[in-house]
Amino acid sequence: MRTLKGPAIFLAQFAGDEAPFDTLDSIAAWAAGLGYKGLQIPSWDGRLFDLDQAADSKAYCEDVQATLAEHGLVVTELSTHLQGQLVAVHPAYDEAFDGFAAPEVRGKPSARQAWAVEQMHKAARASANLGLENHASFPGALAWPYVYPWPQRPPGLIETAFDELARRWRPILDAFDEAGVNVCYEIHPGEDLHDGVTFEMFLDRVDGHPRCNILYDPSHFVLQQLDYLAFIDHYHERIKMFHVKDAEFNPTGKQGVYSGYQSWVDRAGRFRSLGDGQVDFAGIFSKLAAYDFAGWAVLEWECCLKHPEDGAREGAPFIAAHIIRVTERAFDDFAEAGSDEAANRRMLGID
Repeated sequence: MRTLKGPAIFLAQFAGDEAPFDTLDSIAAWAAGLGYKGLQIPSWDGRLFDLDQAADSKAYCEDVQATLAEHGLVVTELSTHLQGQLVAVHPAYDEAFDGFAAPEVRGKPSARQAWAVEQMHKAARASANLGLENHASFPGALAWPYVYPWPQRPPGLIETAFDELARRWRPILDAFDEAGVNVCYEIHPGEDLHDGVTFEMFLDRVDGHPRCNILYDPSHFVLQQLDYLAFIDHYHERIKMFHVKDAEFNPTGKQGVYSGYQSWVDRAGRFRSLGDGQVDFAGIFSKLAAYDFAGWAVLEWECCLKHPEDGAREGAPFIAAHIIRVTERAFDDFAEAGSDEAANRRMLGID
């Protein structure tokens, strides 16, 4: 067993145009002041990070590390959630997702997809230049419009979608393998990999690729009514990253999992700040410690009610209080009486 690293914070929901959220140095000072020890950096946000430079320049990466070190911080991982989403986009979502891409490829699905793949290759090199072991991303989705179909899906539709998703990702996974970095897909509704079954479908199609791994976020499982503790039992060997995010599910006689197209505040399933929802974090941290999870506990703040700065301020001590400093000896060692093979045989009545 080992002690989880943390607390850390994902910066995507906090970056902005005003201080202290507009530069890496100032947001690092803010996060350190709240008690965080690591930063997970969104690679698409040019206010904080330059992916092109990081992919090609170790000197730039050293400067990033030095900036954080001045505040007692380290980079935990990079994220390409937006770029990874664009590796596979169903045409129904072309316009909705165009804003994730560089302006020059918007409105051009093929060019946008090629740009996203190039971004992923850059992220592999940048992660290696930063000495990172894991990387966060979304897989994208081709089959999602057919998740609960009417009319019925034609035979082979889902198989074709997953075959194509694997075809697109296999070269990217190979590039990350060359860089020595794991791709950790956030298992998330809206993605083709949204639960354990769909992750296995994808994993089978990439031949159990060693770099195909999981970013575990229990909030998405609460909203699906999936057993998020048992999920760890099934997939702990593939879980390499952990978003600490809370959620609640309060179905009524009028709405359930699908939430009736309501805004976040009116949904039966809602994301909440840490401690305000229903997630059993004591159970999660215990399981991850028992399974020797080697990664970081990273706050991802998404709450429909609480101010983000309050969520961040409360998040660091919440995570710190849940991190289990694992024991180096058994609790009943004091009663050890000593033994040897001969004594063991006598105790068992074996001549």
